Amino acid sequence: MGRKKLYIETYGCQMNVSDTEVIFAIMARHGYDRTDDISAADIILANTCSIRDNAEQRIHGRIEQFAKEKKQRPGVIVGIVGCMAERLKEALLDSGKVDIVAGPDSYRNLPNLVEAVRPGHPQIDVMLSHEETYADISPVRTDKNGVSAFVSIMRGCNNVCSYCVVPYTRGAERSRDSRTIVREVCELHAAGYKEVTLLGQNVDSYLYKSEETGTVDFADLLAMVADVSPELRIRFSTSHPKDISDKLIETMASRSNICRCIHLPVQSGSDRMLEKMRRRYSREWYLGRVAKIRKEMPDCAITTDIIAGFCSETEQDHKDTLSIMEEVRYDYAYMFQYSERPGTLAARNYPDDVPPEVKTRRLNEIIELQNRLGLESNKRDVGKTFTVLVEGPSKRSADELCGRASNNKMCVFPDKEHKAGDYVDVEVLSCTSATLICKLV
Repeated sequence: MGRKKLYIETYGCQMNVSDTEVIFAIMARHGYDRTDDISAADIILANTCSIRDNAEQRIHGRIEQFAKEKKQRPGVIVGIVGCMAERLKEALLDSGKVDIVAGPDSYRNLPNLVEAVRPGHPQIDVMLSHEETYADISPVRTDKNGVSAFVSIMRGCNNVCSYCVVPYTRGAERSRDSRTIVREVCELHAAGYKEVTLLGQNVDSYLYKSEETGTVDFADLLAMVADVSPELRIRFSTSHPKDISDKLIETMASRSNICRCIHLPVQSGSDRMLEKMRRRYSREWYLGRVAKIRKEMPDCAITTDIIAGFCSETEQDHKDTLSIMEEVRYDYAYMFQYSERPGTLAARNYPDDVPPEVKTRRLNEIIELQNRLGLESNKRDVGKTFTVLVEGPSKRSADELCGRASNNKMCVFPDKEHKAGDYVDVEVLSCTSATLICKLV
């Protein structure tokens, strides 16, 4: 009785989802319960993303809706948290429609900011930290089925790729105490979760040192987490090609409960573009990492990110990207037009000189090729048997269940007996470009 309600809309990456769970946990200690009903909320927050311009434009639209809610119910507090808060702090406050602006390292201070809000006196805390990892916070899980959970293992990024705003909105890289990560994974396993995804802007560069633990790198951490239980599946995201080591690949291959899927963003197939992007690897190095993965784990899916139309990209650079896609044969890709982000190295040093219509055409060619590659990848799985972790009913039929194989491909199959969290073996009968159509074995 008497507890207030907190509503959060989450945009962007999995890290933001994890951060939202941390915010719910912090605010619960100060008398706020989670609600999915915005009309019942005493506090309305948007946990935001700045990775592309259209992500920010969506938030501006939501701020207008939040302002209407505030007008109808005076006393409601509206806040913008996350990367957009860090990047556009003054503009958000100047809008007069936001009461709180809090960056990704300020969530412990949210209760104090809420208490300090007064009409005409919005509150802001966007200080970036070199230490904050929220390691002691037990997140309030927001997943729907109690099967899969995110575990943040590090924060920030030191790579400073020329197109990317993340180092400016999330700060410098710092790794969380490995013991707190293993403890959180043990808690999730005890609570019935069957799968965890380890999160970081660049998980491969995870490195924690202390007198008690010694030096723990990501391969060490991955083994520690996988050894919690053979029944617990382990995933991770995102890998940087320059940091994915032989030790990490061999650790994955040594444990069957580490899922056979690596997200390995390439961004471009052109060495000239990779250098301009400050990716710190070459096409040859990247393909060498792919070859090592294929050698140790022939069944491992490889997914990627690709940017079309980066500064000064030529037709040959674009063809190099298409050719590396053909060579690697990605199972899935996230594909985008280049979106200049203010404050980045690219925005300061390179003109955004590829015409929009050229960007769009190149992106469409990339999408068309990946659709073909994705379908070919799925066709190669027809006739195979996979162990699937059931997530729940399929979207198209209550008589079907869906779940993901170790390679992260979605499988759909007729089944009325099993439930979310069960492991089942299925045989692939056919496929679409996005789904494997299966039957129970």
